[in-house]
Amino acid sequence: MPYSLAFDDHFYCQTDGRLECGHVFLSGNGLPQRWLEREGVFRIGELGFGTGLNLCETWRQWKEARNGRSTLHFMSFELYPMKADEIDRALSRWPEVDAERKALVARWPDDPKGDVAIELDDETRLTVVCGEALAGISGRNESFDAWFLDGFAPARNPDMWSLEIMQTLFGKTATEGTFATYAAAGFVRRNLIAAGFDLERRKGFAGKREMLCGTKPSS
Repeated sequence: MPYSLAFDDHFYCQTDGRLECGHVFLSGNGLPQRWLEREGVFRIGELGFGTGLNLCETWRQWKEARNGRSTLHFMSFELYPMKADEIDRALSRWPEVDAERKALVARWPDDPKGDVAIELDDETRLTVVCGEALAGISGRNESFDAWFLDGFAPARNPDMWSLEIMQTLFGKTATEGTFATYAAAGFVRRNLIAAGFDLERRKGFAGKREMLCGTKPSS
């Protein structure tokens, strides 16, 4: 189970990070259902690439659901990118994403920095923006359809959940775009509402009482 010394926290829930991704980030953003209706690019933004588990599980489900008329661009913002062998070791516990793990590790640079841009297949693109999340998000021109808010626990990494970051990513979200997060701390909820999102509380994963998801309203 990979653990961050910088933030004194695990990279994902200790029950099953892959199933947590499906429950929180995919279902919380209405995926894969929204992919079936899409024409053109569907863009996901993620706070915290970590081991790449969310990317691999998302790519796995995308390959099963994609309609042939759209492409996926998965963009993640990561301050401390891991090495290829670390990613490989962390993801090896999930045979369900073996193909995605191997493809990611084979393409991962030896010294990840700046924008790591990887063509995963003809319909799937990955960009990992290395550095501070606020600067990374502010510097993008893209508009995002869905957000995976997956920084370390708010109590351990409050900067990742600040009002300034939430306002910035709200501004980069497409109308009726969505977010989902395992976090349900009061200040996270208040910051998301203050940024402009319509908020919904749902049952959390693996005994966690709540998770949050929401939408950027059309007006």
